[in-house]
Amino acid sequence: MDESDDQLAASLAPVLALLAAVGETGHVTRAAELLGIPQPTASRRLAGLADLVGTPLVLPAGRGIRLTRAGRTLAAASTRALAVVTAAAREVREDIDPGSGRIVLGFLHLLGRTLVPSLIGGFRERNPDIRFSLAQGSRQDMLRALREGEIDLVFVGPMPLDDPDLASRPLADQEMVLTAPSSHRLAGRRRVRAEELAGEELVTLEHGYGVRQITDSLCAAAGFEPRIAFEGQETETVRGLVAAGLGVAVLPRSEQPPAGGVVEIPLDPPVSRTIGVSWPVGERLTPAARSFRDHVCSGLTDFGPGFRPHAS
Repeated sequence: MDESDDQLAASLAPVLALLAAVGETGHVTRAAELLGIPQPTASRRLAGLADLVGTPLVLPAGRGIRLTRAGRTLAAASTRALAVVTAAAREVREDIDPGSGRIVLGFLHLLGRTLVPSLIGGFRERNPDIRFSLAQGSRQDMLRALREGEIDLVFVGPMPLDDPDLASRPLADQEMVLTAPSSHRLAGRRRVRAEELAGEELVTLEHGYGVRQITDSLCAAAGFEPRIAFEGQETETVRGLVAAGLGVAVLPRSEQPPAGGVVEIPLDPPVSRTIGVSWPVGERLTPAARSFRDHVCSGLTDFGPGFRPHAS
């Protein structure tokens, strides 16, 4: 980095939050309101930074604005930098009072029914002053947010064992079954082999979800390309499509008896997915996040119905 780059970085630092807010809202006035500063002040700061960079950062767009290419680059960098600074501020504050603090926890949609509430409930009995912010999404989205510092810990399955930037610990196993309409030709079977699904129309989750990864791997190992009829983002939506007779699905076994019109058939050989907790390698967790991680990894936790402790 040469001297001019150092000078630009030093000038950029005071307006990181403004750039990030403008990138999020697409409006200078709203960004100023978020930051609690007058709109003219925000406009002057953006204009001054544009003069320093040598190119406009924003352009008019209807009643709002849009970022230029240079503006998008700086706004994205500002968002990443603020995440690091925010994490550091939390760490400092929580080091002073480790019994309090906030944990940003990410997890797959399906885990929000029993596993996440069970783990948080047990932890909060001994740590009532620690707060949680919860983020749900696909496996791909949760791991991206973890790498970028937006969340502290994630519960996902399968675990990212091939990612050198993330550490993981297995927690619980969940059986995968074939979910089919009760009128389906396989509905009365005690078990079903993966190769028997060749030619069947499958209902599954979109790419980026762990269940989709497992389904694709299962079909590949059986030697056929899956025929995907529908793709969704919610397991319950997939079950609903199966109940309507629109295909079959490979899903985790229901935590409650399956709804009418749907049957669950074990796979042969049995298939399960391992749910684990993941966190960034080489980055110190805040005391609150570290305490929760140790709690869920203790082997003394209740994972709720449908989950069995992972056998080491």
